[in-house]
Amino acid sequence: MKSAYELAMERLRASDPQAGRPLTSEQKSRLAEIDRIYRGKVAEREIFLGKQLEDTLTAGNAEEAEKIRKQLANERARLEEEKDAEKEKVRRETPPRP
Repeated sequence: MKSAYELAMERLRASDPQAGRPLTSEQKSRLAEIDRIYRGKVAEREIFLGKQLEDTLTAGNAEEAEKIRKQLANERARLEEEKDAEKEKVRRETPPRP
């Protein structure tokens, strides 16, 4: 008799046959490169908006500072979604047959 977990995993594999497929070394390196690129993009936005936030707080404008904080959170979320989409494309690629 199979456990609920085993049955769920079977259904998952049936719905997405490529999910359990191991990644090639090229795919792994591309995934690492995507991570590196998006870490840089996030850092760039944090530096830029962090400077604006600091200037706004120094000026005593709390309302504008809150807008910048929200913008920074939105930018991080957007970049995370882009990164995940890029990584999913790489994972879905069919590796060349030897």
